[in-house]
Amino acid sequence: MKLSSKTSSDISFEDFKKQIFFDYEIAVLSRTCSLIGRKEVLTGKAKFGIFGDGKELPQLAMARSFQNGDFRSGYYRDQTFMMALGLLKPKDFFHALYATTDIKKEPMSAGKQMGGHFLTYSLNEDGSWKDLIQQKNSSADISCTAGQMPRLLGLAQASKVYRAAEQIDSEKFSNNGNEVAWGTIGNASTSEGMFFESLNAAGVLQVPMVVSVWDDAYGISVPNEYHTTKEDISKLLAGLQRDENHPGFELFQVKGWDYTALMHAYENASDIAREEHVPVLIHVTELTQPQGHSSSGSHERYKSTDRLEWEAENDCNKRFREWIITSGIATDEELSTIEKNIKKEVRLARKEAWSEYLEEHLQLKRALIGLLEQAANGSVNKNFLTKIKNDLIAVEEPIKKDLAVAGRKALRYLLGDERTEKHNLKTWIARFLSETQPKYSNNLYSELPNRATNIPAVPPKYESTPEQVDGRVILRDNFDKLFENYPESLVFGEDSGAIGDVNQGLEGLQSKYGATRVSDTGIRETTIIGQGIGMALRGLRPIAEIQYLDYIFYALATLTDDLACLRYRTSGKQKAPLIVRTRGHRLEGIWHSGSHMGGLIHVLRGMYVLSPRNMTQAAGFYNTLMKSDEPALVIESLNGYRLKESLPSNLGEFCTPIGVVETLRKGEDITLVSYGSTLRIVLQVAEELQQVGIDAEVIDAQTLLPFDIGKETVKSVQKTNRLLVIDEDVPGGCAAYLLNEIIENQGAYQYLDSAPQTLTAKAHRPAYGTDGDYFSKPNAEDIFEKVYAIMHEASPEEYPELR
Repeated sequence: MKLSSKTSSDISFEDFKKQIFFDYEIAVLSRTCSLIGRKEVLTGKAKFGIFGDGKELPQLAMARSFQNGDFRSGYYRDQTFMMALGLLKPKDFFHALYATTDIKKEPMSAGKQMGGHFLTYSLNEDGSWKDLIQQKNSSADISCTAGQMPRLLGLAQASKVYRAAEQIDSEKFSNNGNEVAWGTIGNASTSEGMFFESLNAAGVLQVPMVVSVWDDAYGISVPNEYHTTKEDISKLLAGLQRDENHPGFELFQVKGWDYTALMHAYENASDIAREEHVPVLIHVTELTQPQGHSSSGSHERYKSTDRLEWEAENDCNKRFREWIITSGIATDEELSTIEKNIKKEVRLARKEAWSEYLEEHLQLKRALIGLLEQAANGSVNKNFLTKIKNDLIAVEEPIKKDLAVAGRKALRYLLGDERTEKHNLKTWIARFLSETQPKYSNNLYSELPNRATNIPAVPPKYESTPEQVDGRVILRDNFDKLFENYPESLVFGEDSGAIGDVNQGLEGLQSKYGATRVSDTGIRETTIIGQGIGMALRGLRPIAEIQYLDYIFYALATLTDDLACLRYRTSGKQKAPLIVRTRGHRLEGIWHSGSHMGGLIHVLRGMYVLSPRNMTQAAGFYNTLMKSDEPALVIESLNGYRLKESLPSNLGEFCTPIGVVETLRKGEDITLVSYGSTLRIVLQVAEELQQVGIDAEVIDAQTLLPFDIGKETVKSVQKTNRLLVIDEDVPGGCAAYLLNEIIENQGAYQYLDSAPQTLTAKAHRPAYGTDGDYFSKPNAEDIFEKVYAIMHEASPEEYPELR
């Protein structure tokens, strides 16, 4: 497309000059931070550094067109952009390098993420939304290449939803959908599938998304010829270009050192995306990376002499400086003065940040040294304790680890010592650890009063003679109530719209609520999740449907790297209350078995993982989640949609509690724990066991993350003294996790008279067909015989050998 030569407004030469001076100051400020930041890593004060040098000019142009209400979804080289908007100060930059755990000093993550990962605050202290259209917004970065792309799609789609759905309260979130989602990505990362999937989906959906590709011709040490067909992402993506008959993308290409062309390109892109809701890709070429990929290596190792000379001549800051002088905007002397003052500013910021970081540790060091000295005096191990103290004194710039190691090792030399001095040291260490450790672990889940585990249970209500309906009807009618009660809610996925999902749990809801709120998607699980994350970040309540649980692995990186850790890595400053709906368990065949729970519960910490046994329980979970603001994965039982259940009379109101187990059958001899579809088999077997004199207690885990926060299961084991966990995951999977929770965390080991055991599926994917299911997963006979064998071992006379 031919670019317009317009500027953002008609301004005087003096105002234009001020704008140029400001941009130059930011460019120099950002570059100086990068240069000094690398030195901090090489001197050992920071662990790792990855910087934005060489990308300054296009980021300044992007910042010029970025408006209040807009969102950024970028990657770890966008420091100039954040500085240009006043969202990142030099001292913040250095505190991030040092991993300062004070959120006021390190506002991006309180030390949980390495430097170069940026965000803005979307939430007030009480967890309520800020007015996002009155501020410039950045979603929280992740390191994973192209991982920002799926979320970008959802951030852009939110504008489309807000423009189309008038009934949604958009007061804090959108001005008639006029917001643009701005994405940034390195040229090498455009090789990732997430990039292509996101662009395709954006072209289909026609959302206001502007993607900038920073192209410096390399991906770490690998040149473009190994990354991109034709060595040019613009040429490769030419088929996305819209025309008179086909919607698509607008594609721009602009050189990264050409200040005026960059400004025009970004203004045009902003207008097109904002007004027409057309996605735009800006391919920024001829960029450089003066310090190489990161502090872990030097680019001189893999770039030719000619390339290094070219980069030195075409560095965007150098070309910007030359343009300012040749255009008569400023003299060399004026710019030299700016550069000199900025270097002083950055050095001072570095010095202050390091001093602030160190002061807390020095205070703690002084206190600990005093306690060690007191404990050493009078101790039979004085020499050893004195050495620990002197070694700590020698550490001039201590970190928290140094303090913890010294204090904890000292206690080993005070075993059996009952003096006050030992007690004082022990108390100090306990307090230090209890105050320090949570700084590295807090906000994995919400810590606010409205967290999902605090939502009280509301039981289903029934008429005197309740109607018996297919389970899917309960889901469908409950979703109907939710969409009625929550105008900001919406659902989307493969086959979710027109046919109401493959099991008709959404039957007829698209015709009632419209295609914006109940919609079909293409076959692209990663961006289905990305749509949900982005829209949830902007105040909507999306339900993203993955057709079968096995397909969730296409989206697993996005779930674990972005959604599950979002609240954690932002220290509670952002939230994305996305509900992921899927179905699994007991279907026959390798790729539709849907029982990979062990893997999911380990990589999705930070989300709730819920496995209801029937559709009433599932509906209750959806009702609970809509009252809270946390992400969750709900796995409906695939073979339960056509099973009859009693229709509740309080649809949309009853709530299944999260983190609570349910005892479905009382018993005295053994505790059986299971979940999902397998639970129905367990209940059947429990009745059969009664015929041979075994009284089994059956517990439905219901929620796997978290499991049984009230520790009710141990009470059952305390009564029965035996435990069997039945699971259709592979050996060592979810059943092992549940066993750990019950035996170790709940302390059930002390009440057992028999070894706790698990009964799982075989160590392979289930084979196809009814026989394949029977011989791959725990069946009724397996469960019966396993329980009987446990009882036989305990009392061979009462329970003679079965087989």
